[in-house]
Formats: sequence, C-alpha cells, structure tokens
Amino acid sequence: MKLDIKLSGVGGQGILSIATVIGEAATAAGLQLKQAEVHGMSQRGGDVQSDMRLSTDAICSDLIPLGQADLIISMEPMEALRYLPYLAADGAVVTSSQPFVNIPNYPDASALLAELDALPHVVRANIETLAREHAMPKSANMILLGMAAPSLKLLDAEQLRGAIARIFARKGEAIVNANLEAFELGLAHAKSVSQ
Repeated sequence: MKLDIKLSGVGGQGILSIATVIGEAATAAGLQLKQAEVHGMSQRGGDVQSDMRLSTDAICSDLIPLGQADLIISMEPMEALRYLPYLAADGAVVTSSQPFVNIPNYPDASALLAELDALPHVVRANIETLAREHAMPKSANMILLGMAAPSLKLLDAEQLRGAIARIFARKGEAIVNANLEAFELGLAHAKSVSQ
C-alpha cells in the first residue's frame, strides 16, 4: 500500500509542521517514507510545496508523477488548485478556504472556491477563522491536519496524535495541548463533512 501526498501553501503558514508530524507518525509506524525537498520556505509569503510519499514497500523516487497524488493538503486554496495536475482521478483535496492574497492579480476568491467545490473529493474550511474562534491562532495548520486525517489511509488519528505530542513536547504541555485540540477540531470538521 502507498500514499502520495502533495503538500502546498504559502511560506510561514506551517505546511512544514504538517509534513513533520506526518513524517514522524509514518516513521513510528514503520512505514517507508520519502520526501522531496520543500521549496519556497526561504521567502515568507512565497509559495511552498513538497512531495511526501508513504508506503509499506520500498519507494524508488521522492517525486510524485503527474496524475498520481492520492491527496493534496493545502493551507491556501489557490495553491491547492495549482497542483491539481498531480492529483489522481480518485484523489482528494483538503484545503483552507481562506485565500492568502499575496500577489496583485490574485484570482477571485469565489471562483477559486467554486472550482474546488466542483472536485469529487474535497474537504475545505476557513481554518484561520476556526483557529481564532477557538483561541488557537497559531494552530490553523493542525486543524488542517485533522481535516486530512481520514484521508491518510496508512495512518490513524491515534498515530497522528502521538506524533503531535512528540513533535511539540519540547515547547511544553500547553503547546502540545493546543495543537492536539486543533487537530481534534479539524478531525470533527472532516467527519461532519463526510456524513
């Protein structure tokens, strides 16, 4: 079994933390893992993308071919759409619905959301608003990870919770708990959408 994930967003949004948690959970589960270099992190506000491949068998390449991604996880709706050519026909998109307007000719937000909603498998929410409403403004990325959890077929929610606890442990119990709470919020949202 394998799972090919395209991660995308804008520099500074926390996409690297999502990749770190998934990678930690996969390693602890004994899965094979390859991740392509993350591009764009050096520029806050620039586009960020990375390929992450998980498998029960050996993985030969760290790059996902066009049309082969099982999942796109994106912190930004335009960035999710940018990588649609990589998505498999039965693949899923999990994304924030809140645009990060960082260019003068940013597309119309309602058109972006309409294009996302036309996809067969999409879960989206305004994660930034959810994070603020629940007094966890720095944990929007963990809300997104929770939303993606049901689509991470090789990992279960408990494995992801454990990875969150290990990754954030050095920052203290309050940070661990905030990130776990954000993860649960996203997981609940994903479950409500799928029912």
